[in-house]
Amino acid sequence: MRTFNGVVRQKQAHCLEAALAAATILEYHGYPPLILDLESKDFTDHTLFLYRHRGKFGAIAMSRDVGLYGRRPVYTTIDALVQSYAIPYIDEHAVIKAYGVLNLQTLKNPVWRTSLKNVWYVEEALRNFPHRKFSLSPAIVRHWRQRYVAFKKKYPNRQPDFYPGKKNWI
Repeated sequence: MRTFNGVVRQKQAHCLEAALAAATILEYHGYPPLILDLESKDFTDHTLFLYRHRGKFGAIAMSRDVGLYGRRPVYTTIDALVQSYAIPYIDEHAVIKAYGVLNLQTLKNPVWRTSLKNVWYVEEALRNFPHRKFSLSPAIVRHWRQRYVAFKKKYPNRQPDFYPGKKNWI
């Protein structure tokens, strides 16, 4: 669990490390260091840097799945932003069940910005932070899961990008 320094040094990051790096950079530019945690039914959570620009919400994110990258700041609520991730999140097992927003400034230990050591306590804080329930209808989940499975069967080495709202992806 690397901080900004480790990400720059290694030139790679998973989603939480990328969110921490974005928070470190953008906090300097006046954005509060907010992390949006998407909790999945199958425990493959996804974390993003949450920001607000001109009253609208957006996200900066890193993922191996193209549909889970960042979003332009066009969403009027956090719930609407989470909704934009709901369908691309669906795969054979994953589906968003809840989300939470953690302000990193509330953590007792501020070394999440620049420590040279692992900062697993950030992930622990996200795990223990209250989350708001989120759900899609079973019919929607079934439809998009079937599309995902059919796509992966036909193209096992590709990522689907046929989701709605793609024009707002970063």
